[in-house]
Amino acid sequence: MGQSSNRFYYKKNRLKQLRAFCNAAQTGSISKAAERLFLSQPSVSLQIKALEREFDTILFERRGPSIALTPAGKTLYELAIPLIEGIDSLADTFATYQGKVETGELDIAAGESAILYLLPEVMREFNLRYPKVRVRLHNLSGRTRLEKLRANEVDFAIGSLLEVPKDINFTPIYTYDPVLITPQEHPLLEKKDFHLRDIAPYGLIMPAPHLSSWRVAKDAFKEHEVDYKITLEAGSWEVIKKYVRLGLGISIVTDICLTGKEELGCVPLKNYFPQRHYGIVIRKGKFLVPAAKRFIEMIRPDFFTEQVEPSK
Repeated sequence: MGQSSNRFYYKKNRLKQLRAFCNAAQTGSISKAAERLFLSQPSVSLQIKALEREFDTILFERRGPSIALTPAGKTLYELAIPLIEGIDSLADTFATYQGKVETGELDIAAGESAILYLLPEVMREFNLRYPKVRVRLHNLSGRTRLEKLRANEVDFAIGSLLEVPKDINFTPIYTYDPVLITPQEHPLLEKKDFHLRDIAPYGLIMPAPHLSSWRVAKDAFKEHEVDYKITLEAGSWEVIKKYVRLGLGISIVTDICLTGKEELGCVPLKNYFPQRHYGIVIRKGKFLVPAAKRFIEMIRPDFFTEQVEPSK
């Protein structure tokens, strides 16, 4: 009788246990999971230990101050996270099926390029259709976007990926070309047979070294054995364009940032640099709330009809 009673107790509290477990897995820390859930650290530890007793396994191994999933823990996380996300978004999903205006919150991670050049019109349309949905745009670098996706702190991301990790789905939607931008009437604009080595005498204005755009440029210079010199680093395309226009140097950008109204010279660099693809980035197994699906469909209406939905 006592053993049966214990099993009933565990099942009755399984949602709390799984929520504690999933948050600990995402944060890699019992204390951080407790902060997220507004619980005490001992309470979260007890919830996880209850799961370990019920399934007769070890879910986490300690690595210094942090914790990491064991193989059994990874299996349980993959099974549990869609359930937890589905329960947490149940009200929004129910409202959608009832034909009601969607409410709730939507967190989108994106780089500055996407926020400035890709999303303004989509944001305007989404706000007009779903004014009760609170959207938060997180301006993050590529690596941090992936960290936030894995920690379940954002619903999805919009950006460019040079390499797609195994736990991530990336659907390219926009394609842009690399170009060299210069001040107007710059000597490079008059060259008929432009070669990448022609850049060498001029100072480059480039983004910060940790950004993927700089990595792509560095690899191209290395591949073509071209020397270069950097005179200025700046963290935004808008800043780079302004300083190029002022004659402080030249730069290599993706033409996502060019509107055609800039007072700049442009030289195509297709022969030396790869095209950049921007699109939807989703963690595999992620349960997408209805607001996230509606937003993605505004970017690409056939997104969920051309592929298996990431939430399944």
